[in-house]
Amino acid sequence: MALLELRDVKYSYKNEYQTVEAVKGISYSFEKGKMYAVVGKSGSGKTTLLSLMAGLDLPTEGEILFEGVSTSSMDIEKYRRQSVAVIYQNFMLFPLLTLAENVMFPMEQNGTDAKTAYQKAKELLLKVGLKEDQCDRYPAMISGGEKQRVAIARALGMNAPVILADEPTGNLDSANSRKIMDILKDLAHNDHYCVIMVTHDDAFAEETDELLRLSDGLAVGSPKRTRMFSVE
Repeated sequence: MALLELRDVKYSYKNEYQTVEAVKGISYSFEKGKMYAVVGKSGSGKTTLLSLMAGLDLPTEGEILFEGVSTSSMDIEKYRRQSVAVIYQNFMLFPLLTLAENVMFPMEQNGTDAKTAYQKAKELLLKVGLKEDQCDRYPAMISGGEKQRVAIARALGMNAPVILADEPTGNLDSANSRKIMDILKDLAHNDHYCVIMVTHDDAFAEETDELLRLSDGLAVGSPKRTRMFSVE
């Protein structure tokens, strides 16, 4: 059964001069235990699609269903807090919070007490390759690759089954990009998360279980690894 499903999803918005159809009827399903890549040139709709799956907006037409329930009929704030976790290209860490406190933040927002959240945060930071003596450091004291690991740990702290990664290796060198990619693959294949990654890195995209390549309004590539849908 699909964990997350798109049914003829469309999204348009108006600017000062025109109505822009950013997404034009996408139907697709995502499962636990798999890693997906969405690739395409700028303006292809991939970032808009990720935002819709994250619950940051609702489709203009069609439905996004999580465990069979449409996001348009659920508590969308609760969905964002508990069902999907987003990893951003620029990390989005709080500079005045320690690494542990950054990871604790979503847990405490969901009602976890501070002591339990701190212990869990340390466990998650160790899981993604940070050292114990780094947990009480601040983001300015660590490298970009380490910041992205903290962002992943924070996403895991939400205990959400869907992880949405927006260009997670975009600001990293090749060595750190490799490490982040391996962590995300491990989360999908060994911890049974549903990991959906938007990326410009074709080599990493080819390593995922299913690749959705967007070009001129269609998904192109190996028919064994893609399903057809249209997007602008």
